Amino acid sequence: MASELTINISIDVLAPEELNERERKAMQLAQQAASDAYAPYSNFLVGAALVLEDGTMFKGSNQENAAYPSGLCAERTALFAFSAHHPNEQIEMLAVTARRRNDTNFLAAMPCGACRQVMAEYEHKQGKAIPVLLQGPDGNFYRFKSVADLLPFQFNRENL
Repeated sequence: MASELTINISIDVLAPEELNERERKAMQLAQQAASDAYAPYSNFLVGAALVLEDGTMFKGSNQENAAYPSGLCAERTALFAFSAHHPNEQIEMLAVTARRRNDTNFLAAMPCGACRQVMAEYEHKQGKAIPVLLQGPDGNFYRFKSVADLLPFQFNRENL
């Protein structure tokens, strides 16, 4: 007989004034990073910001290429650059936002599957949750307590 598994994920939906100071700064850096995106093909500008435990912030933006599979999303750009420069540091939070070129309004930004998998790898590597703050619809923000909430059935080193 088949059984059922239920997964409950709690997401904080926050108005802009409900963000704490660190979240506000991280989202502002993610918005700045979106302006640095190299997206001549999609015109979809994505920015990500990492906050390290010591308060240091790191940013990344999407980088496209005429050979489409050769580009890289903002989340992975930020994570890979962070890891190359700070391999032993801990990530306290990740913020992501996006907008269309020629539009000042930021859009809901949901990481793609590849980014979620890479985010999960870094969460697993550091052995503690990485909260994720995403630009949501209607000017609100979504705060996930962990990358695991974005990717509940992760592939990780225990699967090898």
